[in-house]
Amino acid sequence: MKKLLTVVLLISIVALTLAGCTEANKVSSNVSKEADNFNVNRRVAIINVRTDKVEFEVIGRISVDTSDKNKLVIIAETAKGKFKKHLINMTSWNMYVVEDLEGAAVNKYKYEVNYMPESIIPFTVTESK
Repeated sequence: MKKLLTVVLLISIVALTLAGCTEANKVSSNVSKEADNFNVNRRVAIINVRTDKVEFEVIGRISVDTSDKNKLVIIAETAKGKFKKHLINMTSWNMYVVEDLEGAAVNKYKYEVNYMPESIIPFTVTESK
């Protein structure tokens, strides 16, 4: 009985913890997707931490990849279907700030399913008599 009560209590705590952050996580994820799809104006500033001066700045519809702590990758959409890529080496002398200039109109309930036609194997249906 004690084990069952402990398990139920643990499940309740985990459920409450997950429920508390779900909405914010959905919205954050949707805002990030909109920005990475070049739908949000952003500003990225690279700042020299020793001099407190901005050394590099990109403003526009940009995607920012921060997966490598030593390198910042910025891709800017300059015209429909035209992009420029910037690579910034991150050292102990610099830091970056990404600012959302307009905000994103996102829907936390957005749901999308995409089928890629090239990945669907064609088949033929025949009728037997």
